[in-house]
Formats: sequence, C-alpha cells, structure tokens
Amino acid sequence: MVSHNHTNTTVRPKGLSDKKKTALAGYLFISPFFLLFAVFGAFPMLFSFYLAFQKWNGFGEMTFVGFKNFSLIFTDPLFWKSIYNTLVIGLLGTGPQLVAALILAVALNSAIVKFKSVFRVAYFVPNVTSIVAVAIVFTVLFSEQEAGLVNATLGLFGISPVSWQTSEWGAKIAIATMIFWRWVGYNSIIFLAGLQSIPKDLYEAAEIDGAKKWQQFLFITVPMLKPIIVFVVFTATIGSLQIFAEPLIFGSGFREESMTIVLYLWREAFSNNAFGTASATAVSLFLLIIVFTTINFFASNRLDKSGK
Repeated sequence: MVSHNHTNTTVRPKGLSDKKKTALAGYLFISPFFLLFAVFGAFPMLFSFYLAFQKWNGFGEMTFVGFKNFSLIFTDPLFWKSIYNTLVIGLLGTGPQLVAALILAVALNSAIVKFKSVFRVAYFVPNVTSIVAVAIVFTVLFSEQEAGLVNATLGLFGISPVSWQTSEWGAKIAIATMIFWRWVGYNSIIFLAGLQSIPKDLYEAAEIDGAKKWQQFLFITVPMLKPIIVFVVFTATIGSLQIFAEPLIFGSGFREESMTIVLYLWREAFSNNAFGTASATAVSLFLLIIVFTTINFFASNRLDKSGK
C-alpha cells in the first residue's frame, strides 16, 4: 500500500495587501502638507531656537553666545515698550471687536434683518482685503492734518486735531481701529455659524415661559455659544500678539509709539542684521503666546465648571 504525503502550502500573493495599499495611498495624499510644514514650519521654528543662542548677521559664520541675546533684548527698554504696545493695541482692537461681532451675529441670525447673504459677504470682505491696502487707506483717514477725515469729523465737535501717527495713544487707537475693522466681520461669521447650531426649540420654550429677548440672550445664547466664544478669544489673542503690517505702514517705520513685538523682531533681523537677537525675540514671543494660551485654557475650563 502506497501512501502519499501531501504538503499543504499556502501561496501568498506577492506585493502589498489591500489594507497596506489603502494606508499607503492615504499617507501619500497627506504627505504634501507634512513636507511643506517640515520645510516652511518645523525647520524655521527649530532653527530659530538654535539661532537664539548664536550671533549671526545672516552671511558670515555663527558664534555661540549662550544667553547673551536674551540679555540684550531684556535690557532694551524698546523691547518692553513693544510688548506694552502689543498688549494695549491687542486689547483695544480685540475686546470691543468680539463684543461687536457677537452683536452683529445675533442681528444677522434674527428674522428681522433682510438680505442676510449680502451682509455676510459685506462683513467678510475686510478680512480678504490686502492688509497693506487697508493700512494705506486708514493712514489717509487718520491723517494728522486738519483736513483728514477723522480730524475733520472731530473738529465738528470742537475737538482739536490729533497727531495720530506720532502721539502715544493716537497711534494705538488708529491701529486698533484697523484691527477692529478687519476682523469684526470674520468673527461675526464664526459666531453666526455657532448661533445657527442652537436648537430653535429652546428659544420657543423660553418665549412661552415669558423670557424676554435679553434673557434669552444671556441664559441661552451665551451659554450655548461658550465653546465658540472660547475658540474666538483664543485665536484673537494669538492674532493680536502677532500684529505687524498695520504698525509698520501706519507708523511709517519703527516709531516707538506703534512698535509691536513682531515689528521689533523684524527690525532686529532685517534692519540691524542681528538675527540672534531677532530669534531671541521670536522665542520670547513664543513663550508669551504659551502664557496667554494657558491662561485662556484655564479660564475656559473654570467657566465650564461654573456652568455645570
């Protein structure tokens, strides 16, 4: 009796499996973003941290100086002045802007306002307008001459002309007005998107219970919009710390009254050719943003806990 031993061999297809092919295709689709981020985001950021401890004029050899660059900027009164200006301009331009954006969003969401699509486009136009063009227009509006539009309007009320570009608070108010005008529409659209996600049943039930409009706003709209408000405050805070084009063009250079921290950084790098101190300023700005981000995070968490 002859016995035949049959060996069962599993034949596997060569190449990658369908699951691996799908995963590889996904990684290939998202790879352009990561490549661009690595070249234009991650590398410059890491190089700035490295350069903060070097002395370099942009052309010659680098010299390691340790924390000397930080010592130079921390002992420079203009550096602290730029931080003060940044915080004041950011507060003047961002605080009233968020309140106005929320009011505009509520108005757009109401049934009373007609042609809502037209207003939405009109509100968003300032955000897509060139920053340079906006700064130039506002420079003309806030001209220091008596014939300037703002000074002429103030003159109608018996107020003397203001030196908008050279006075301490004039420059800050003018730049804050630019920021207000440019971002109020953008934030109002974000608020509007949040308002449209609130169920209308809540307002109908509150109206049946006799709640007035301002009560509905305080006890329904604001609590339901809390995540959107936190997001807008978070992004607006970061944006206000990075103000650059407006003070550069409006102040016609590096005036002390309108010097912001990013403008100070740019002056150190491209005017003084001191890339070491410029990088130290960038690192300081990064840490400042981290501080304000942390404050916003803990404040929002506390608001959530208090709301619960």
